Amino acid sequence: MIGVAIIGAGIGAEHLEGYRALPERFRVVTLCDLNPDRAKLAIGDDPSISVSTDLDAVLADDAIDLIDVCLPPHLHFPVTVKALEAGKHVICEKPIVRSLAEADQLERVAAATGKQVFPVFQYRYGKATAQLAALQQAGLAGKAYVASIETHWNRDADYYAVPWRGTWAGESGGALLGHAIHAHDLLCHVLGPVAQVFAFDDTRVNDIETEDSAALSFRMASGALAASSVTLGAGNDTTRLRFCFEGFTAESASNPYAPAQGTWTFIARVPEKQPQIDAIVQGVPDGHAGFAGFLEAVADALAGNGGREVTLSDGRRSIELVTAIYSSVRSGQSVSLPLRPDAEHYAGWLP
Repeated sequence: MIGVAIIGAGIGAEHLEGYRALPERFRVVTLCDLNPDRAKLAIGDDPSISVSTDLDAVLADDAIDLIDVCLPPHLHFPVTVKALEAGKHVICEKPIVRSLAEADQLERVAAATGKQVFPVFQYRYGKATAQLAALQQAGLAGKAYVASIETHWNRDADYYAVPWRGTWAGESGGALLGHAIHAHDLLCHVLGPVAQVFAFDDTRVNDIETEDSAALSFRMASGALAASSVTLGAGNDTTRLRFCFEGFTAESASNPYAPAQGTWTFIARVPEKQPQIDAIVQGVPDGHAGFAGFLEAVADALAGNGGREVTLSDGRRSIELVTAIYSSVRSGQSVSLPLRPDAEHYAGWLP
């Protein structure tokens, strides 16, 4: 049983539901927030979870093995480091840090303390992505040709009424960092790392400092090509992904925050292969998805049965891609990856 403290009752309330789906693996000990009323609202009538406003006291609690950081982005790095140095494992919401320099420093702290850090990318977990993985493992995908991603959401002035949102100092970026980062992680999870990116962004929807629209082109290390369209000015919230492989095309539904939990279509390029594809797809069992699936993989990793968890290296890769994207936007040039420590924005992309 893993003792958990959730730090931050905003998105932390959704994390709590994931832990509650796995009562045999986790025990949430504390919900820590500077606003105790918000924390109490998230907990409800559960007497087993205490409320705290004192992070230092939480980190000193021997009943807590794992700190779940659900704070605004500018606090992710310092709180994660503090938790590691207190001898705790850490889950951290995206973006895990605000620069490649911080990512590399975080890797050093994790190695020195012997504790694990798990960046939150819950989009990976669901029956649909398990079906896609099963088809790839069966050798039915073949070469990846192209992919497309749509992150088309609706965020208005009410969303940005929270003071730190839409600011470089508080949110550290816009739609590319806080919204499309999940879909871009899923792209890399399926197709491998990005080798080259060219990006445009703009602030077209809201009166904010950061971008709320973008168009991006990727060349993957495998040679596959991908395109990503991002806006916070859509009429509703949709996320859509399409992967064209040599063997089949996989297309998601439009679930905005849980694409792996929708029903995907898998269409063979050679019709005779369709029955084999259908059989594999239908044979994938149900399982935990979203936050619960992510947390189940964390529990397995902490028990020594890793392999499905999101790793700190995955989190670094996402920050490297964000760095390259913002570098491309500002230079008007394509940017190649991986980035070296002497890259222009290695120490941070903030203006």
